[in-house]
Amino acid sequence: MSEISTYDGQPLPFEQVAKAIAERRSTYGRASGLRIDRAERGEAWTSLPYQFVFIGDMESGVIHGGVVTAMLDESCGMAVQLALDGSRSIATLDLRIDYQKPAKPGVDIKAHSICYHVTRSIAFVRSTAYQETEDDPVATAAACFMVGANRTNMLQDREAYEVPVLDVPEDDAGPFARSPFARCLGIRVAEDGALYMPFSPKIIGNPILPAIHGGITGAFLETTAMVGLARELGTSTPPKPIGLTINYLRSGRALDSFANVSIVRQGQRIVAFQAQAWQDDATKPIATAFGHFKLRQAD
Repeated sequence: MSEISTYDGQPLPFEQVAKAIAERRSTYGRASGLRIDRAERGEAWTSLPYQFVFIGDMESGVIHGGVVTAMLDESCGMAVQLALDGSRSIATLDLRIDYQKPAKPGVDIKAHSICYHVTRSIAFVRSTAYQETEDDPVATAAACFMVGANRTNMLQDREAYEVPVLDVPEDDAGPFARSPFARCLGIRVAEDGALYMPFSPKIIGNPILPAIHGGITGAFLETTAMVGLARELGTSTPPKPIGLTINYLRSGRALDSFANVSIVRQGQRIVAFQAQAWQDDATKPIATAFGHFKLRQAD
């Protein structure tokens, strides 16, 4: 058990909130090595050490966009918690990611997140992911969080649990042979052409419910869009992400997830798409995504 005291829904001093956030990140957040380096009221500075498992393309070594999405989602959540008093749970309502440039291989990613406005039930956040300086971002994000989303509170005492390992299964002949991160998440193509992500402890966000990490759901939708669009357009080179907006409709439960994508509009250089993820009922999606990718010429 952690040494942090239980306050039974009562407000925590800011120092206790900051300490609880540092010790009680999501299951995936802890497994990924994400850490909070500095905390101020409503602001969080975080860092994510580079790992082989984060690679999206073996040829370039570039980090998978979903890794950045998951990091920004959790970093934004930390900023929201630092703006509150530790007595209420939070959940992501929507997350907008704009990709400025690919993250350099072998270099850690940092993020600075600011919760700039809080109402009784909604918190608004913006964040910047970067490697060298905040003035040269890898990606920027804007998000809304629901305050008091459920009766769980990850900052209160909970049973200790084992942190899973982010491993990379061997799959030299599969569709994700070049993407260690997609293989880590277990993503594969189902018989009907939809993408399939099996539930596992390493993708958990809230271990109390338990629920799938919102950033991982976003990473799953982004991977689905890249694979589905390349397949539908008949290209061997995956498109380049420009922007992605994820809307969270239901909690991702401890179940397997499925996702598909459709083209909304296609130009010569840009394609607009819509993707959705569901679990046991395709008519009840847990999240949807709308975004734009840039089409790339094959080598």
